[in-house]
Amino acid sequence: MSLGERVQVLSDSAQFDLCDYSADPSQRNTAVPGIYYSSYRGCRVPLFKVLLTNRCCNDCRYCINSSCEMPVELSPEEIARVFLDYYERRYVDGLFLSSGVSHDPHETMERLIETLRILRLEGYGGYIHLKIIPGSSMDSIKRAMELASRVSINIETATPDGLDELSSTKDYGVDILRRMRWIHRFRKRHPELAPSGQSTQLMVGAVDETDEDIVKRVSWIHDRFSIKRVYFSGFQPMEGTPLESRNEADSMRVLRLYQADSLISSYGFRPDELRFSEGYLDTDIDPKYAAAVDMDIFPVDLESAPYHEIIRVPGIGPRSARRIIEMRSRTRLTPAVLRKMGVRLKRAEPFIYLDGFQSTLSDWSKP
Repeated sequence: MSLGERVQVLSDSAQFDLCDYSADPSQRNTAVPGIYYSSYRGCRVPLFKVLLTNRCCNDCRYCINSSCEMPVELSPEEIARVFLDYYERRYVDGLFLSSGVSHDPHETMERLIETLRILRLEGYGGYIHLKIIPGSSMDSIKRAMELASRVSINIETATPDGLDELSSTKDYGVDILRRMRWIHRFRKRHPELAPSGQSTQLMVGAVDETDEDIVKRVSWIHDRFSIKRVYFSGFQPMEGTPLESRNEADSMRVLRLYQADSLISSYGFRPDELRFSEGYLDTDIDPKYAAAVDMDIFPVDLESAPYHEIIRVPGIGPRSARRIIEMRSRTRLTPAVLRKMGVRLKRAEPFIYLDGFQSTLSDWSKP
């Protein structure tokens, strides 16, 4: 099999590891294998996204690589050569590198580190996102963080029992959470290591975990490990795997979990502030709006309310909440002023006071 054919196979196998890229085929460069367009701060950023090997000794019940009939590998030198060629041709701006576990975690991790070492020695100083192999040694994780821009290890499920359902070869507390803790400690002591931080990925719908289970776990890992980003991968049944007959995850469920995660990580919500019905978020309603309906703090007076109340108003985000507090001592808060701050007035109106009374948009339009 040629180098190009192997790159194609291993880039296709890498599609389920998320890195702010769209799974939409239109967001892939189909003319060149391995190039995906990531979304970063409103821009489309091309990444070379590939596995070192699709051979894997783990027995994850959802993964086609666990019973791969056509194992393919690339050497660290081959990945570095392909990436540098793409980079010099301006096809890509960064690398996302992951791997199956061909023999044992330590051997695979060493090959991943060697790939990064070659690239750095060749003078490449740009973005590299490296997936840490569960069960890797503390020393190998630190060396990987010295070379990578961002590292991640997939938490996969919200509970230890959930991971036990999916794999008999991974220990939730030891192979995953302990490694996430090591990464956090290294980052805390040495901020220059993996300067873009740590992220993780959780699968939705592969086991019978509720949204409440997932949100509580997400809140916990944000608190414990200062995670930069949590990705939610909706389960997709793969032919030839033990879970091939399980239903695909609802895409709206995945979206609501992303929104709930944003409320936890960026808005300061607690899991018990969100509204769950038998453990699940309502897929028809924005979780921030659903939570607001049940809160007894509303309506709040924007002229005097503290930040933690203003940020809970639907239609007001962190930036506009800070601007309201900053500007309200200088100017009268009018609909025009609030719009300029980015407030979505139609959503916010039922939850706020202005000028000491709860008004409507039609009231505000009067002179």
